[in-house]
Amino acid sequence: MTNFQVYRKTLSFSFVMFLTELLALLVFIGCCVSGFFIFTSMPLIGLLIGFIVGLLAIIPINIFLVNRVKAAQIAMMTKGVNEDVLPDHTFKEGFNEIRGRFGSITVFFLITRAIKGIFQQIGRSINRIGTAIGGDVGNGVTSAIDSAIQTVIGYLCDCCLGWVLFRKDENPFKAGCEGAVIFFKHGKTLVRNIGRIFGMSFLFFILIGGAFFGIFFLIFSAIPNMFTTLSQEIAGTGSDAPEFLANPTIFIIVAAAFGGIVMWGILHSILVRPFILVGVLRNFMAAGKANVPNPKDFAELENKYPKFSKLYQKAENN
Repeated sequence: MTNFQVYRKTLSFSFVMFLTELLALLVFIGCCVSGFFIFTSMPLIGLLIGFIVGLLAIIPINIFLVNRVKAAQIAMMTKGVNEDVLPDHTFKEGFNEIRGRFGSITVFFLITRAIKGIFQQIGRSINRIGTAIGGDVGNGVTSAIDSAIQTVIGYLCDCCLGWVLFRKDENPFKAGCEGAVIFFKHGKTLVRNIGRIFGMSFLFFILIGGAFFGIFFLIFSAIPNMFTTLSQEIAGTGSDAPEFLANPTIFIIVAAAFGGIVMWGILHSILVRPFILVGVLRNFMAAGKANVPNPKDFAELENKYPKFSKLYQKAENN
């Protein structure tokens, strides 16, 4: 199967995640707007209360539903790139694949925190380049490097989940460690995709972000009184809030831009990122199967990164 064929067969998971993310966003916006109109005498406080309630409402959606769908999708992607075939009822089979292993998948999402910690250590070392340059240029270099590292970490964690699902009979902690080792030993399996990752991300940021900026601008412009009231309320507090918040028009533009960025983030992660991930995952799995990590490989990382050492100890104790 080609990468596009695997992507197309697993696209149903992406649509479900998109609808789920959209539902979460609507719930969040609804809570914020409800707080604003319920506490008409204190609109700013009402908006803040709605913001907090909205966050509390969407957290369970992301933890218990989105992560499960994501795991099922990666399970089918892993099957497709390894076995070169996928069943007709891919969506159903994806959940069958993780059924009874949700505990392991939950463990995996705990493992990724440790892996992220390892890469953040690397990131701090690399970011010394920006610190050495200093000034605005140095800060820009540091920010760019950090963004790149965070992007790489995201793909690494998904590839590790694929490896955990592939190594069905292995301790999930140890399989997670193996996934980290595979990346360290075969970094080129992901580096060769970096240009595609950032190129496609930038293109769709312009297309998707720009389109939704226009949509949100039209929506917010239709309810100017809300932004005028909020601006007056903020100005009346005498706080050190940004000046744009005191100007309703600029407030609307900034809010529309934020909405565009949020929608780009959702659509990119749901529709664009999975296509890139299939190619990265295929290279990752091929490298892992060709050279399954051994105790010597673990020892090398244990000596370099204390956080990996703690993770490997958990693998040995479970």
